[in-house]
Amino acid sequence: MVKQTLMVLLRTTAAAVALLIPVSALSQAWPAKPVRIIVPFGPGGGTDIQARVLTAVFHEHTGQSFIVENRAGASGLIGAEIAAGAAPDGYTLLFSTATLTINTTLYGSRMRIDPLKDLEPISWLTSTPLVLVVHPSVPAKSVQELIALAKRQPAYLNSGVNVPGSTSHLSAEMLKQVAGIEAIIVPYKGGGPAITALISGEIDYLFATGPVASAARKSGRARALAVTTAKKASAFPDLPTMNTFYPGFESDNWYAMWFPAGTPRDIVAKMNGLIVKSMQNGKVREFMVKEGLDPVGSAPEELSAQMKREIVKYAEVIRKGNIKLQ
Repeated sequence: MVKQTLMVLLRTTAAAVALLIPVSALSQAWPAKPVRIIVPFGPGGGTDIQARVLTAVFHEHTGQSFIVENRAGASGLIGAEIAAGAAPDGYTLLFSTATLTINTTLYGSRMRIDPLKDLEPISWLTSTPLVLVVHPSVPAKSVQELIALAKRQPAYLNSGVNVPGSTSHLSAEMLKQVAGIEAIIVPYKGGGPAITALISGEIDYLFATGPVASAARKSGRARALAVTTAKKASAFPDLPTMNTFYPGFESDNWYAMWFPAGTPRDIVAKMNGLIVKSMQNGKVREFMVKEGLDPVGSAPEELSAQMKREIVKYAEVIRKGNIKLQ
C-alpha cells in the first residue's frame, strides 16, 4: 500500500514538473523567434516612428527580429484588444500611449478589455510634453496673462484640441476646470490640422504635441507658454510646467509597452532589461532629443502605478466636463 501510494506521488510530481518545463524552457530561450510589436495607430505617427527605431536596437541586442504591426482604430483600442487576446508567450507586444488610460473611462462598458487586468506592464519608455501655445495675436505672454484674459472675456477664447478624447483635449478641459475659465473647445482630426488652425488664427490656443509645437514656435507662428509634464522638458528647457501654476496639472503624452496578461515574469523581466539597455543607445537618445522625448525606462511596477493614477485623474476630468464620445 505504501509502495503504491509512493508511486502515485512520484507520477503526480513528474507530471507537475513536466508541465513546468515548457514554460521554463520558453523563458530561457526567449526570444527564439520573431516578436511582433502591435502599434495601435497608423504608420508615420509618433508611436509608429518610435517603435521602428526601437526594433532596430532590439535586433542588435538579441539577434532576433521585432516586427511592427499597425492595427489602428478606435483611438488605439483595436490594437490593444488584439494584443490582450494574444498568447501570453512573449511574442506579442503592445506599444501604446497615455490614451489607453483615457479610453478606459470614455469607452466604459464598450471596452472589451480591462487594461489593468488584461495587459502585463513592461515599461514606461518615454515621456513627452504637450505644449500650451497661443497665436501671436493673443495678448498673453504667460499662463497667468492668458487666464486673466480668459476671465476678462468669458467664452471669448477658442481652444483647439487635436482629437476628441486625446490628451490634448483632456488638457484643455483641465485648464478650464482648474483655472475656472470659459473657453470654446474646437475639435480637429489630428495634431496637424489643429496647429494649422492655430497658425491661421482660427483658434487662440492649443495644447500641441512637442514636435509640432517646436516647429511652429521656431517659425514664429506660435508663442509657447508652458509644458504639461511634471518636470521641465529637455526639449523646452525655458518653459515652466503647468503644475507650477496649478499643482497637479499634469498631462504626459507618455509611451509604454505591455505583454498580454499571464506572460511569464522572467520574460517580462528580460524585455524590461532590453528596453532599459536600449534607452542608452546613442541612436535612440539622438532620436529622442530630436522628437522632444525624454527617456524613462521604468520598472513594470512603475508603469502599473502610472496607469492607475492616470485612469483616476482623467475619469474625474471627463466626469466634470461631461465629455462623451460622439
